[in-house]
Amino acid sequence: MQIVATIAELEALYGRPAETSLVKESDRITPAYRAYIDASPFVALATAGPEGLDCSPRGDKKGFLRIQDDRTVLMPDRHGNNRIDSLRNIVRDPRVGLMFLIPGSGNTLRLNGRARLRADPDLLASFAVEGKAPRTVIEIAVDAVYFQCARAIVRAELWNPERHIDPKSIPSPGQILAAMSQDRVGGETYDREWPERAKKTMW
Repeated sequence: MQIVATIAELEALYGRPAETSLVKESDRITPAYRAYIDASPFVALATAGPEGLDCSPRGDKKGFLRIQDDRTVLMPDRHGNNRIDSLRNIVRDPRVGLMFLIPGSGNTLRLNGRARLRADPDLLASFAVEGKAPRTVIEIAVDAVYFQCARAIVRAELWNPERHIDPKSIPSPGQILAAMSQDRVGGETYDREWPERAKKTMW
């Protein structure tokens, strides 16, 4: 077994990054990067805390992250499962990383920054959908933003419908819950009722 344990060993394997990998990074949101953020309906939010790391999916209507200025973005925290893993982490460690996906585009956008949670009534109300406001808004101060090249998405064929799986080919949430709880929760009833429950609690 050969373990890469130092930066020198790592750099010896990979060499120096090309200029294109470095010049694309900005400490603010440029007009081009604004277009990516405005077009994205899905973001993966990475956070860190005393218990470890967390990566949480965030999806909403296209352009749901509001650009307050070229160094600040605002993201509503919509209805979820109330685990609040990401929010617990942000309260104790403000460092966050975001990865934006844009259906149909091979490129992604990465944004690193420092976050805090806001609960100003007027701000929450400004993010309301169907009369339902988020309980908090995540305010992120931008440290770095840059696009990620398309190789990963091209290799994965992420947007190719022919590569999409049949959902029935993997365990359903109800089946997973039943197995993990010795059938106390979950099961066919959970799966059957979830679409209607989600519709009522989407926002």
